[in-house]
Amino acid sequence: MRVFGIDCGTECTGYGVVEWESAHRDPVLKALAAGGIRLPKKLSLAQRLALLYAELSTLLAAHQPDVVAVEEVFYSVNAKSALKLGQVRGVALLAAANANLFVAEYAPLTIKSTVVGYGLAQKEQVQFMVTRLLHLDKTPEPADAADALAIAICHIHTTQTLTLQSGAVR
Repeated sequence: MRVFGIDCGTECTGYGVVEWESAHRDPVLKALAAGGIRLPKKLSLAQRLALLYAELSTLLAAHQPDVVAVEEVFYSVNAKSALKLGQVRGVALLAAANANLFVAEYAPLTIKSTVVGYGLAQKEQVQFMVTRLLHLDKTPEPADAADALAIAICHIHTTQTLTLQSGAVR
């Protein structure tokens, strides 16, 4: 299974592609790509969203994931920031939908619990565990890329758990 994780941000949107190789005797997680899409402030919001859509569409076509995983909307004190983040998130969902990909959404607490074991983990703890789980030589940069990889790992672990549970029921 290949999962394309997206960590939506108004300045930088992180992406990460993780593959779960279950054919091995011991299934392994493998990072295929990670990075950040910078959205220049000098552009209008509409231009930044168009740039994000084009970049995500290109990345989705290049990596051919089976599913896209994104972080659910979280509540923000600043309504204007939350609205802008929602617009970025909408573009990410649109890019996935136009690529005919299923989108899985996870709450920030769920992602952190799955990857770190603690829902209130700090960003550095998430980065550390992503680096360890994917056997990387160094922490993914920018930090948004590590978050996107964490979202992809969360989907893979959730899918593994649901598969095991459905098999146990039968």
